[in-house]
Amino acid sequence: MELGLKGKVALVTGSSRGIGRGIALAFGEEGCDLMLTGRDAPALEDVAQSIRGKGCNVAVRALDLRDPSASGILVEAVRREFGGLDILINNAGATKRGDFLALTDADWEDGYALKFFAHVRLARAAWPLLKERRGALVAIGGTSGRKPEKRFTIGSSVNAAVAAFTKCLADLGKEDGVRVNCIHPSLVETERQWRRIRAEVERTGEPEAKVRAQFCRETGIIRYGKVEDVADFVTFIVSSRATWLHGATVDLDGGEIPVL
Repeated sequence: MELGLKGKVALVTGSSRGIGRGIALAFGEEGCDLMLTGRDAPALEDVAQSIRGKGCNVAVRALDLRDPSASGILVEAVRREFGGLDILINNAGATKRGDFLALTDADWEDGYALKFFAHVRLARAAWPLLKERRGALVAIGGTSGRKPEKRFTIGSSVNAAVAAFTKCLADLGKEDGVRVNCIHPSLVETERQWRRIRAEVERTGEPEAKVRAQFCRETGIIRYGKVEDVADFVTFIVSSRATWLHGATVDLDGGEIPVL
Protein backbone atom coordinates (compact mmCIF):
# COMPACT_ATOMS: atom_id res chain seq x y z
CA MET A 1 0.00 0.00 0.00
CA GLU A 2 1.44 3.36 -1.03
CA LEU A 3 1.31 5.71 1.95
CA GLY A 4 2.62 8.85 0.29
CA LEU A 5 5.34 9.46 2.89
CA LYS A 6 8.43 9.44 0.69
CA GLY A 7 10.36 12.68 1.17
CA LYS A 8 8.28 13.81 4.14
CA VAL A 9 10.21 15.20 7.11
CA ALA A 10 9.49 13.60 10.50
CA LEU A 11 10.69 14.45 14.00
CA VAL A 12 10.49 11.53 16.44
CA THR A 13 11.26 12.06 20.13
CA GLY A 14 12.59 9.26 22.31
CA SER A 15 13.86 7.58 19.17
CA SER A 16 16.96 5.90 20.59
CA ARG A 17 15.03 2.84 21.79
CA GLY A 18 11.65 1.19 22.23
CA ILE A 19 8.55 2.56 20.52
CA GLY A 20 10.31 5.71 19.28
CA ARG A 21 13.05 3.68 17.64
CA GLY A 22 10.48 1.44 15.98
CA ILE A 23 8.56 4.43 14.62
CA ALA A 24 11.74 6.01 13.26
CA LEU A 25 12.74 2.78 11.49
CA ALA A 26 9.23 2.42 10.02
CA PHE A 27 9.37 5.98 8.67
CA GLY A 28 12.75 5.19 7.17
CA GLU A 29 11.24 2.23 5.34
CA GLU A 30 8.68 4.62 3.85
CA GLY A 31 11.39 7.00 2.62
CA CYS A 32 10.97 9.80 5.17
CA ASP A 33 13.77 12.16 6.11
CA LEU A 34 14.19 12.20 9.87
CA MET A 35 15.31 14.18 12.87
CA LEU A 36 16.00 11.81 15.75
CA THR A 37 16.26 12.92 19.34
CA GLY A 38 16.78 11.38 22.75
CA ARG A 39 19.37 11.42 25.51
CA ASP A 40 21.54 8.50 24.32
CA ALA A 41 23.70 9.85 21.50
CA PRO A 42 25.39 6.52 20.52
CA ALA A 43 22.03 4.71 20.39
CA LEU A 44 20.55 7.50 18.26
CA GLU A 45 23.46 7.26 15.85
CA ASP A 46 22.94 3.50 15.53
CA VAL A 47 19.30 4.10 14.54
CA ALA A 48 20.37 6.84 12.15
CA GLN A 49 22.84 4.57 10.39
CA SER A 50 20.15 1.95 9.84
CA ILE A 51 17.86 4.53 8.27
CA ARG A 52 20.57 6.13 6.13
CA GLY A 53 21.05 2.72 4.60
CA LYS A 54 17.56 3.15 3.09
CA GLY A 55 18.69 6.30 1.31
CA CYS A 56 17.02 8.74 3.70
CA ASN A 57 18.48 11.93 5.10
CA VAL A 58 18.81 11.70 8.87
CA ALA A 59 19.96 14.18 11.49
CA VAL A 60 20.53 13.50 15.19
CA ARG A 61 20.24 15.81 18.18
CA ALA A 62 20.88 14.34 21.63
CA LEU A 63 18.82 16.48 24.02
CA ASP A 64 16.99 16.16 27.31
CA LEU A 65 13.51 17.50 26.60
CA ARG A 66 13.02 18.27 30.28
CA ASP A 67 15.14 21.34 29.58
CA PRO A 68 12.70 24.15 28.67
CA SER A 69 15.08 25.40 25.97
CA ALA A 70 15.45 22.01 24.24
CA SER A 71 12.27 22.17 22.15
CA GLY A 72 13.21 25.45 20.52
CA ILE A 73 16.73 24.19 19.80
CA LEU A 74 15.36 21.00 18.26
CA VAL A 75 12.80 22.69 16.02
CA GLU A 76 15.37 25.22 14.82
CA ALA A 77 17.67 22.29 13.96
CA VAL A 78 14.84 20.73 11.92
CA ARG A 79 14.29 24.01 10.08
CA ARG A 80 18.01 24.37 9.38
CA GLU A 81 18.57 20.76 8.29
CA PHE A 82 15.38 20.14 6.29
CA GLY A 83 13.65 23.47 5.69
CA GLY A 84 10.35 22.35 7.21
CA LEU A 85 8.44 19.66 9.08
CA ASP A 86 5.59 17.35 8.05
CA ILE A 87 5.27 14.97 11.00
CA LEU A 88 5.86 15.30 14.74
CA ILE A 89 5.77 12.23 16.98
CA ASN A 90 5.64 13.18 20.66
CA ASN A 91 6.81 9.92 22.18
CA ALA A 92 9.41 10.72 24.83
CA GLY A 93 8.67 10.00 28.45
CA ALA A 94 8.45 7.38 31.16
CA THR A 95 6.99 7.70 34.64
CA LYS A 96 7.73 6.02 37.94
CA ARG A 97 5.56 3.26 39.39
CA GLY A 98 5.08 2.62 43.07
CA ASP A 99 3.13 3.17 46.25
CA PHE A 100 1.37 6.53 46.00
CA LEU A 101 2.32 7.39 49.58
CA ALA A 102 6.00 6.77 48.82
CA LEU A 103 6.15 8.77 45.58
CA THR A 104 7.72 12.19 46.08
CA ASP A 105 7.00 15.59 44.61
CA ALA A 106 10.21 15.15 42.61
CA ASP A 107 8.86 11.90 41.11
CA TRP A 108 5.68 13.68 40.03
CA GLU A 109 7.55 16.68 38.66
CA ASP A 110 9.86 14.44 36.64
CA GLY A 111 6.94 12.47 35.19
CA TYR A 112 5.18 15.61 34.01
CA ALA A 113 8.39 17.32 32.89
CA LEU A 114 9.22 14.79 30.17
CA LYS A 115 5.92 13.27 29.13
CA PHE A 116 3.66 16.29 29.39
CA PHE A 117 5.44 19.64 29.47
CA ALA A 118 8.00 18.52 26.89
CA HIS A 119 5.09 17.55 24.61
CA VAL A 120 3.48 20.95 25.16
CA ARG A 121 6.67 22.89 24.45
CA LEU A 122 7.58 20.88 21.38
CA ALA A 123 4.08 21.12 19.90
CA ARG A 124 4.13 24.89 20.44
CA ALA A 125 7.57 25.27 18.86
CA ALA A 126 6.82 22.98 15.90
CA TRP A 127 3.27 24.14 15.20
CA PRO A 128 4.16 26.91 12.70
CA LEU A 129 6.15 24.42 10.62
CA LEU A 130 3.38 21.82 10.76
CA LYS A 131 0.81 24.46 9.82
CA GLU A 132 2.92 25.59 6.87
CA ARG A 133 2.97 22.06 5.41
CA ARG A 134 -0.47 20.93 6.67
CA GLY A 135 1.31 18.24 8.62
CA ALA A 136 0.42 15.69 11.30
CA LEU A 137 1.12 15.27 15.00
CA VAL A 138 0.79 12.05 16.98
CA ALA A 139 1.18 11.81 20.75
CA ILE A 140 2.01 8.48 22.39
CA GLY A 141 0.25 8.16 25.74
CA GLY A 142 -0.68 4.88 27.41
CA THR A 143 -3.75 2.88 28.42
CA SER A 144 -3.29 3.84 32.07
CA GLY A 145 -4.77 7.18 31.04
CA ARG A 146 -8.00 5.29 30.31
CA LYS A 147 -7.73 2.71 33.10
CA PRO A 148 -6.01 4.35 36.08
CA GLU A 149 -4.61 2.13 38.81
CA LYS A 150 -3.09 2.61 42.23
CA ARG A 151 0.46 1.49 41.43
CA PHE A 152 0.73 3.88 38.50
CA THR A 153 -0.72 7.13 39.79
CA ILE A 154 1.82 9.32 37.99
CA GLY A 155 1.61 7.53 34.65
CA SER A 156 -2.18 7.34 34.75
CA SER A 157 -2.45 11.06 35.43
CA VAL A 158 0.15 12.06 32.84
CA ASN A 159 -1.33 9.88 30.08
CA ALA A 160 -4.81 11.29 30.69
CA ALA A 161 -3.32 14.79 30.47
CA VAL A 162 -1.52 13.92 27.22
CA ALA A 163 -4.81 12.77 25.67
CA ALA A 164 -6.67 15.87 26.82
CA PHE A 165 -3.94 18.18 25.54
CA THR A 166 -3.86 16.36 22.21
CA LYS A 167 -7.62 16.77 21.88
CA CYS A 168 -7.20 20.52 22.40
CA LEU A 169 -4.52 20.62 19.70
CA ALA A 170 -6.85 18.75 17.35
CA ASP A 171 -9.42 21.51 17.81
CA LEU A 172 -6.78 24.06 16.83
CA GLY A 173 -5.66 21.78 14.02
CA LYS A 174 -9.07 22.05 12.36
CA GLU A 175 -8.37 25.74 11.85
CA ASP A 176 -4.70 25.39 10.93
CA GLY A 177 -4.78 22.28 8.74
CA VAL A 178 -2.74 20.09 11.12
CA ARG A 179 -4.02 16.56 11.80
CA VAL A 180 -3.63 15.54 15.44
CA ASN A 181 -4.23 12.17 17.08
CA CYS A 182 -3.23 10.27 20.23
CA ILE A 183 -2.43 6.60 20.73
CA HIS A 184 -2.72 4.75 24.04
CA PRO A 185 -0.58 1.58 23.72
CA SER A 186 -0.93 -1.20 26.28
CA LEU A 187 2.06 -3.35 27.33
CA VAL A 188 4.67 -3.31 24.56
CA GLU A 189 7.84 -5.40 24.49
CA THR A 190 10.41 -2.72 25.22
CA GLU A 191 13.37 -2.66 27.58
CA ARG A 192 11.19 -0.99 30.21
CA GLN A 193 8.78 -3.94 30.17
CA TRP A 194 11.65 -6.40 30.20
CA ARG A 195 12.94 -4.77 33.41
CA ARG A 196 9.54 -5.31 35.02
CA ILE A 197 9.48 -8.94 33.90
CA ARG A 198 13.02 -9.62 35.12
CA ALA A 199 12.31 -7.97 38.46
CA GLU A 200 9.24 -10.14 38.97
CA VAL A 201 11.16 -13.29 37.97
CA GLU A 202 13.82 -12.44 40.54
CA ARG A 203 11.25 -11.61 43.20
CA THR A 204 9.12 -14.73 42.77
CA GLY A 205 11.50 -17.30 41.30
CA GLU A 206 8.84 -18.12 38.70
CA PRO A 207 9.78 -18.91 35.09
CA GLU A 208 9.76 -15.99 32.69
CA ALA A 209 6.98 -17.48 30.56
CA LYS A 210 4.71 -17.74 33.61
CA VAL A 211 5.44 -14.15 34.66
CA ARG A 212 4.72 -12.87 31.15
CA ALA A 213 1.45 -14.80 31.03
CA GLN A 214 0.52 -13.45 34.45
CA PHE A 215 1.13 -9.85 33.39
CA CYS A 216 -0.98 -10.35 30.26
CA ARG A 217 -3.76 -11.95 32.30
CA GLU A 218 -3.72 -9.20 34.94
CA THR A 219 -3.71 -6.49 32.27
CA GLY A 220 -6.42 -8.19 30.23
CA ILE A 221 -4.56 -8.40 26.93
CA ILE A 222 -4.32 -11.20 24.39
CA ARG A 223 -0.52 -10.83 24.13
CA TYR A 224 2.25 -8.34 24.62
CA GLY A 225 2.36 -5.75 21.88
CA LYS A 226 5.38 -5.44 19.66
CA VAL A 227 7.10 -2.20 18.79
CA GLU A 228 6.13 -2.86 15.18
CA ASP A 229 2.43 -2.95 16.12
CA VAL A 230 2.66 0.67 17.24
CA ALA A 231 5.06 1.79 14.51
CA ASP A 232 2.94 0.38 11.69
CA PHE A 233 -0.17 2.06 13.04
CA VAL A 234 1.55 5.42 13.48
CA THR A 235 2.90 5.21 9.94
CA PHE A 236 -0.59 4.62 8.62
CA ILE A 237 -2.36 7.39 10.54
CA VAL A 238 0.07 10.11 9.44
CA SER A 239 -0.17 8.96 5.82
CA SER A 240 -2.31 10.04 2.88
CA ARG A 241 -4.48 6.97 3.54
CA ALA A 242 -5.83 8.33 6.83
CA THR A 243 -6.58 11.98 6.22
CA TRP A 244 -10.04 11.79 7.84
CA LEU A 245 -8.66 10.52 11.15
CA HIS A 246 -8.47 13.60 13.34
CA GLY A 247 -8.86 14.25 17.05
CA ALA A 248 -8.96 10.54 17.89
CA THR A 249 -7.52 8.81 20.93
CA VAL A 250 -6.99 5.21 19.91
CA ASP A 251 -6.53 2.38 22.40
CA LEU A 252 -3.95 0.14 20.71
CA ASP A 253 -4.27 -2.32 23.52
CA GLY A 254 -4.79 -5.98 22.65
CA GLY A 255 -8.23 -5.81 24.25
CA GLU A 256 -7.19 -4.25 27.58
CA ILE A 257 -9.78 -1.47 27.81
CA PRO A 258 -13.15 -3.17 28.53
CA VAL A 259 -15.48 -0.20 27.99
CA LEU A 260 -16.84 1.58 24.92
